[in-house]
Amino acid sequence: MRTKLSLITSLLVLAVVLSACGPAVSSQARSLSVNGSGVVYLTPDIAYIYVGVHTENPDIAQALAENNLQAQAVVDALKNMGVAAVDIQTSSFSIWSMEDYDDMGNSYNKYVVDNTVYVTVRDLSNLGTLLNTVVGSGANNINSIQFDVADKAAALSEARQKAMADANTLAAELAQISGLTLGEIQTISYTDYMPMAYYGMGGGGSTAPNASVPIQPGQLQIEVTVSVTYAVR
Repeated sequence: MRTKLSLITSLLVLAVVLSACGPAVSSQARSLSVNGSGVVYLTPDIAYIYVGVHTENPDIAQALAENNLQAQAVVDALKNMGVAAVDIQTSSFSIWSMEDYDDMGNSYNKYVVDNTVYVTVRDLSNLGTLLNTVVGSGANNINSIQFDVADKAAALSEARQKAMADANTLAAELAQISGLTLGEIQTISYTDYMPMAYYGMGGGGSTAPNASVPIQPGQLQIEVTVSVTYAVR
């Protein structure tokens, strides 16, 4: 009995050893990851601009009074051009002193006052005339004109659909080349890119030129990229 038991135990140990030395079977699932891109072009229908008044005077009270007068005239001009009060927002106001020199080389202190408003323009057909008007009203610092589209939801949805279609096409092509068969989608991630066009205008003067400022809104590009992982066999 002991001899038979010993023999059976020896056979079992040998079977375990042979099993451990046999070829390993990988349980790791195979996958294919691709990136897709979708681009949609839009015509801007809204603009954001910074409009400011800059004044300098050796007398701080005079510098502030001049700035207040011009800034209020600019705001009134904007409203008269049809810009709603809620679309005019003060973005910065500052007063500081700086050293300057007269024609004889003598130094003196003067005060600088800046008042800038952030303006939303919803009628781009009137933008050139509006800029002309605010310069004539006292604005001497206009910059960072940013064009945008008020409602981008539909365009973003279209860009996402294009990105997924692009990813599916690429995955199918790569799978066919590699002799693989696509399975279910395992993971999806995406990123929206919405670059804006910026145009700058600086300076200004006490009077506006005769013609409207030429403005070219151009087009905006909305891009969505997706990263998709498919199971393959």
